[in-house]
Amino acid sequence: MAVLFNKLCIIGVGLIGGSVAKAARQRQLAAHIVGFGRETDRPNLETALKTGVIDRFYFDMGAAVQEADAVVIATPVNCIETVFTLLEPHWNSHAVYSDVGSTKGNVLAAAASVFGFVPDNFIPAHPIAGGEQSGVTAAQENLFDGKRLIITPSTRSRPDALAKIRAFWQSLGARITEMDVREHDRVLAATSHLPHILAFALVDLLGHKDEQADIFKYAAGGFKDFTRIASSDPAMWQAICLANQQEIIPLLDQLKAELDKIQQLLITNDGTALFTTFAYARKARQRFLNQFEGIMSKSITFHVQPGGSLNGEVRVPGDKSLSHRSIMLGSLAEGVTYVKGFLNAEDALSTLAAFRAMGVNIEGPVNGEVTIHGVGKHGLKKPEKPLYLGNSGTSMRLLCGLLAGQNFDCTLTGDASLSSRPMRRVTEPLALMGASIETQPGGTAPLHIKGGAQLKGIDYAMPMASAQVKSCLLLAGMYASGETCVTEPAPTRDHTERLLAGFGYPVKRAGNKATITSAGTLTATHIDVPSDISSAAFFLVGASIAEGSDVTLRHVGINPTRTGVIDILRLMGAHIDVLNRREVGGEPVADLRVVSRPLKGIVIPEALVPLAIDEFPVVFIAAACAAGETVLTGAEELRVKECDRIQVMADGLQTLGVDAQPTQDGMVIQGGPLGGGEVASHGDHRIAMAFAIAGLRASAPITVHNCANVNTSFPEFRDLARQLGLQLTSTEQ
Repeated sequence: MAVLFNKLCIIGVGLIGGSVAKAARQRQLAAHIVGFGRETDRPNLETALKTGVIDRFYFDMGAAVQEADAVVIATPVNCIETVFTLLEPHWNSHAVYSDVGSTKGNVLAAAASVFGFVPDNFIPAHPIAGGEQSGVTAAQENLFDGKRLIITPSTRSRPDALAKIRAFWQSLGARITEMDVREHDRVLAATSHLPHILAFALVDLLGHKDEQADIFKYAAGGFKDFTRIASSDPAMWQAICLANQQEIIPLLDQLKAELDKIQQLLITNDGTALFTTFAYARKARQRFLNQFEGIMSKSITFHVQPGGSLNGEVRVPGDKSLSHRSIMLGSLAEGVTYVKGFLNAEDALSTLAAFRAMGVNIEGPVNGEVTIHGVGKHGLKKPEKPLYLGNSGTSMRLLCGLLAGQNFDCTLTGDASLSSRPMRRVTEPLALMGASIETQPGGTAPLHIKGGAQLKGIDYAMPMASAQVKSCLLLAGMYASGETCVTEPAPTRDHTERLLAGFGYPVKRAGNKATITSAGTLTATHIDVPSDISSAAFFLVGASIAEGSDVTLRHVGINPTRTGVIDILRLMGAHIDVLNRREVGGEPVADLRVVSRPLKGIVIPEALVPLAIDEFPVVFIAAACAAGETVLTGAEELRVKECDRIQVMADGLQTLGVDAQPTQDGMVIQGGPLGGGEVASHGDHRIAMAFAIAGLRASAPITVHNCANVNTSFPEFRDLARQLGLQLTSTEQ
């Protein structure tokens, strides 16, 4: 790497400061690296010098920073004002300054106190990295690799100084985030400072008990893991807690209230509420793991060996759309609803957790069975916290409509992918009905829904075919005065209308229009969720393209608004038999048998696009294996799914040697031989599974990165794919 600075001065050469110096030297970011400390730090500084961490050390601040073009302050946060006082006479407007403190409000306050303002070349920073040991002997040159670093620039920060500090920390391996100072201190108080206080407090409590009862003798690994951070430097944490006390104290009050609530649940033997609390906490922790460092905590990679065929008979998991809706309508019904075949995957579980948080007693899922004790159309309660919906766009968009008519405020949040998806397609027509919903500037989540709105029915012609928008407005119409009519430009899946009818709620359907009013009651029922055709689609395509394949998929939902993938594959020449047709709970179901047959390219009829919108990633794989050209148009919605599925699939297919040209609303694919290579799924579950299926026709191994989100819709995919014959393995990090 190029030298960024001629002379780098580290003030405080301990674990963090020493690691900055070691990493900068290893990456050749500075020609000279020096340290500053007090006389009492001499042994530590001498060790730093002997081990080559620094080139020289000083006890005089003027000498230390003379001609330095970069200064990093790595002292405890309670020393920051003293450091600024020492620096002030020698401050160089041509140098850049930064720090590593885990609190930031006190740092800027100290700078303003000493200088009268925050210097424009001081860029506060906080690396989310550390260790149990202290001192330069604990320093690590790779301490910041892949770790989050938060920069909290002031309103006066100079752009060139900010750019240099960003470049420096990025070169040290850190992943940069910018954040407001107050927000930083609030977030870190909750995620770092409070946990340290809890660990110290618990060990202090049990340590004193241990003097009499020898409790520690029976402490297991969980205690060790939970209290690990109590090994941190007590002097450092004393300084941090005092520096950020205004943010920590309110959190302690909230924690006391939470503990009091749990104590009361134990006193009253309220097992249901206790389970709800623990279940929410478990899911919230998983959310933390998924968001930790901005990546999946488990980075799953698929490795597919080329060739092979698929043979056998399987039942894929339950339909995700119906699983979502069964929880929603069952919760609003009068009585107890029993659900079989529920999809035990993250997206559907997000919906389940949301209704539990709104006071609905839901048992399960156990072996795909869920029991919902409905609270009636007006029985939901205000959740104590924002409803986190993970990666589920269906949950967020449908809940938007359902919650618009409640009498309480609510906030809907999701992961990074969901928070980037457009929500105006539902919030704008809901606003026409009288709903009050605040979005982020780009029309994205978090969504803040104001309760108590007096909704009125509207006649809405959807500009784009979308089952989620239609369902959202129909659910809102259950709480609106007058009729709510939704007209769709092309047929979309009608699970909401069918399931509403199954619960005894009147919905009029005439052509492409659905109409609902508030004059209805949901009555509990039994639901047997069919297998998800979107999940079955991967094996429909796999068995079609791999010579010698013969697969039967049992109990698959063949709702006519969902069978576009079957129609498209048949137009391409696929051999798909629909066997044992029947109806279960108002939904048509059948067994699908697919036998391999050569495919040909086609122009996909636009009328089929809304009926196969979720299946196009694997349809693109079929097109790549077909003879001739396949053309897709009218599918611009694919660009605003979990990722831009048009561009990402085109990129991956091109990596495999396929001529795939993306267009604004589709793609043009020239079928031909598939090679191997490494492709990125961009965290999109359907893209990950589609490229895994491509291995059946590849001439070399395919590696698919970032596949953890397969668990959001089809957690059994790997096992079923291997059972049928796909040569798929996976690694986790």
